[in-house]
Amino acid sequence: MIQDAFVMTRANNRIINVSNRLPVSIRDGQLVKSSGGLVSALEGVQRTGGGDFDLQWIGWPGGAAEDTDDKDRLTQQLKDEFGYHPVFLSDEEIEAFYHGLSNSSLWPLLHYNPTYFNYQHNWWQTYEKINACFADAVDDAAQEGDLVWVHDYHLMLLPKMLRERRPDLRIGFFLHTPFPSYEVFRCHPKRQELLEGLLGADLIGFHTFGYLRHFRSAVLRLTGRESDIYTIRHDETETHIGVFPIGINWTGFEQALGSDDFQATRERFVNDFKDKRIVLSVERLDYTKGIPKKLEAIEKYLESNPDRRDNVVFILIAVPSREDVGEYAQLKENIELAVSRINGQYATISNIPVHFINRGVKFDELCALYAMADVAMVTPLIDGMNLVAKEYIACQENHGGVLILSEFAGAAQELFNAVMVNPYDVDGMAWAVGEALDMDDALKRRQMEPMRRLVVEKDSKWWAKRFIQSLVSATDQPPRDAVKRLDGQTLMKFAPSAKKKALFLDYDGTLRGFTVDPAKATPEPALLAALSALELRTDLDVFIVSGRKGEFLRQHLGRFNFTLIGEHGYAYKRRGGDAFELLNPDADLDWMPTVREVFDLYAASTPGTHVEQKRSAVVWHYRAADPEFGQWKAVELIGHLKEAIANVPAAIAHGKKIVEVSSQQINKGMAVERFIHETKYDAVLCIGDDQTDETMFRHRSHGAVTIKVGPGTTDAEFRLSGPEQVHHMLATIAGMKELASSV
Repeated sequence: MIQDAFVMTRANNRIINVSNRLPVSIRDGQLVKSSGGLVSALEGVQRTGGGDFDLQWIGWPGGAAEDTDDKDRLTQQLKDEFGYHPVFLSDEEIEAFYHGLSNSSLWPLLHYNPTYFNYQHNWWQTYEKINACFADAVDDAAQEGDLVWVHDYHLMLLPKMLRERRPDLRIGFFLHTPFPSYEVFRCHPKRQELLEGLLGADLIGFHTFGYLRHFRSAVLRLTGRESDIYTIRHDETETHIGVFPIGINWTGFEQALGSDDFQATRERFVNDFKDKRIVLSVERLDYTKGIPKKLEAIEKYLESNPDRRDNVVFILIAVPSREDVGEYAQLKENIELAVSRINGQYATISNIPVHFINRGVKFDELCALYAMADVAMVTPLIDGMNLVAKEYIACQENHGGVLILSEFAGAAQELFNAVMVNPYDVDGMAWAVGEALDMDDALKRRQMEPMRRLVVEKDSKWWAKRFIQSLVSATDQPPRDAVKRLDGQTLMKFAPSAKKKALFLDYDGTLRGFTVDPAKATPEPALLAALSALELRTDLDVFIVSGRKGEFLRQHLGRFNFTLIGEHGYAYKRRGGDAFELLNPDADLDWMPTVREVFDLYAASTPGTHVEQKRSAVVWHYRAADPEFGQWKAVELIGHLKEAIANVPAAIAHGKKIVEVSSQQINKGMAVERFIHETKYDAVLCIGDDQTDETMFRHRSHGAVTIKVGPGTTDAEFRLSGPEQVHHMLATIAGMKELASSV
């Protein structure tokens, strides 16, 4: 089915993968190909597609541009032999982009380590520059409609850059790290820019639902964009979000487990560690991996189990990482001191309890250690996924091992049969080691078998195919609330002529963007200029139809020769008139004291909210409240109100950060109908942004052009993204120039 999805939707079957590093490195002017889970995953997609997919790759080939004498030759060689497109970085750029913003700024926050967080403005400038360089490379390499898959925190600005340059591309982004809670992510000075960059993607993938949930919360709190579980709505489109837990390169492990090198290495290790129980730990040397806490737990175990000191061996493999960074050098020194102390205290004549290996090991050696280890101790303080846990399980062909796994690793969301530990709980980890070593063989097999089946079936190829299928599906379907873009031909109905035309314009969210304090949402210069130009058109009647009180409309828009309609149609002031009149003087408003009492109760219990009393309506504002708590209380309030006003002529509207109760005998649609019947108009335009404006859109007897501003389902025929586009449209109508490019 996945393969069919590609065939049916992609005419050229091109996938452009974009990551910080290419799967090759330039060493001494030569290309050295590397391997990894991502490489294998995408090559697997290419193979399972029948070899018909053109896989391109864009990334940094390692090293500094200054050290590469023949960049043109290497660029051509990379393109011809591999389909790779290099982005060369200078020493200065590597320092600011890679070591600086990416790994000293983003990495600590994404891993809940603000203590290690650093930020310099020049780092950010270089980060923007390099992301733009990657955008240039994609733009050069991409054909129309290509699928572009961007990876990881180094390139968080790239999706938006690509969306602005190449709206024809299908853009996916996958974050290989955790995404932290809003309270941590907000520490970054460029938090909003980073989120806006990511939202340029059609699909954003995470390892776990927890990371997705944190991302949605950050987007809501920092950009104001609301979402459902798997979709974030913005502008005229939407960004899909999903959970895609990455798997291992099972094909590579399967081949290794059947090789002669593996068998020989395993036999050698079995002989070396004869009669020993092995507890294995494999990770990069990084402060997120929790190695010091792990050593404390090992020390606690050895202290509490003197009878085991002769026959238990802890093998710790810590692959060097970022050795030129001071924090990592200090971490290595602390680990070496702890290992020396433990071995000095608990070594016996026949056994050294902790073997610390600070280098990489050959693949056949790693597989042999995985296969023979009685226990794997995978206890990071935080990890996006942690494939070591899955690699260990994959090599347990006899199902005889036990996995001790940190509950803060992404893998803990899938590997439920592991012995879960809190990596900050030293006593708990020491207990888990003893529990794992003493576990009954039958129980070991019962726990290991379903985990191994999952790891083998849901490998890296499965992960990549699932993500690409989801991206294809997301971009093949129009947004759920898609409506037509306004075009110049439609606006020609409002070209100057002797015929009479009417514009009915909402205010908040349409003519003016929202502010935390509604009193500060006064007309901006661009709006005033557009309205002044409209006022000169003698063939246009302009009506401002707002939920605002008449006093506000008079104060800020009374200078114009427009009809002002306040409180959703309750009162109006004709152009040239002085006083507001009532649209329906007989409307029943006896329900208002009851509603006000309920609203006051919720305002008192929800910080950042307040109640606005109008003559025909009561409004509860929660724009300044905590976004999630405010939304939750709004839903609760609506449920309360439905009972309180069940038998009265009042309607509840849940608008943008407001809950409003107003008379059912008054609405904007009724007001529009009133004025249309008074004057026969040859063309009518109604424009608004929220639920209250839908009453204007539903009255189709006048044949109006109806426009919804912003996202959301609507009965309107057309859509504009926000007030800026509205201003541009009004200026166009005022001058009727450059119609095609104006909307």
